[in-house]
Amino acid sequence: METGADARARVPAWIVLGGAALVGVLTAVQARINGQLGIRLDNGLVAAAISFGSGLVILIVLSAFLPAGRRGFAALTNGLRRREIPWWMLAGGAAGALTVATQGLAVGVIGVSLFTVGVVAGQAMNGLILDRVGYGPAGVVAVTVPRVLGALLALTAVGLGLLGDGVSGIPLWMLVLPFAAGIGIAWQQATNGRLRQRVGTPLTATLVNFVGGTILLVLVAVAHVLAVGAGPPPTEPWLYLGGAIGVAYIILSAALVAYTGVLLLGLGVVVGQLLASVAIDALWPAAGSPGFVQEFAMVVVALLSVAVAAVPWRRRARR
Repeated sequence: METGADARARVPAWIVLGGAALVGVLTAVQARINGQLGIRLDNGLVAAAISFGSGLVILIVLSAFLPAGRRGFAALTNGLRRREIPWWMLAGGAAGALTVATQGLAVGVIGVSLFTVGVVAGQAMNGLILDRVGYGPAGVVAVTVPRVLGALLALTAVGLGLLGDGVSGIPLWMLVLPFAAGIGIAWQQATNGRLRQRVGTPLTATLVNFVGGTILLVLVAVAHVLAVGAGPPPTEPWLYLGGAIGVAYIILSAALVAYTGVLLLGLGVVVGQLLASVAIDALWPAAGSPGFVQEFAMVVVALLSVAVAAVPWRRRARR
């Protein structure tokens, strides 16, 4: 079996980091779409269930018609029957459900940038831990000084986003949820990468995520609608693209994490998220969005964090 080190040696660092940044861009776009859908429905949980449910439909179709999807599903069922795939590898959808629910509940109010910096904090902390214990498919990834500095710089970017009075009127839970989502995302990426190794394709790993996440979100959304209700569904088609975007970036994350490790993937995603967040909040600001100067400083520090963390890995790749 090819090891994480072998995979990293075959793929140039700039390609893998570019893919990680693209995951971040897609995440930011999905967050704004789901946040706006939550506002229009007056129910963020219903918006999250719609997003995950539509993604699940897409994945079922792809898995049924693509040979890789059919092979992956057969490997999944065989692995479960033989108990070669543990139950916890099927739980990544819970983290995805939390992320999409947070988008629907908070992003329409706090903006994409503040959502992103909260996610950054959770990803940076949990990415270091997961790499150190060898939880990801790349195995144990050394927690070197550059990697720690990269994570600290990412946390500094978070601190810059929380300066000033912009967050004073925002409920605390709206700031805590993105942090929890970031912790979950790092764990989800590592779990999906390990499941991908067992089933042979990121498509099936993503399908498993969406099945679990959709079940959780539908149950919670139904209970919430019965308790407080929801507004009429909007008619603009673009508000329902969140599920398709989620399918794309989860598949890409599952494919990339074996080449990068959890922390480096998370840092690359941060760059894409922050760049896209600045653009989205500039064109479509929310009430809690930081000012342009703050957002620019966050992006510069986050870019520096990725550069610092990536240097030793890139040197090894040239040997």
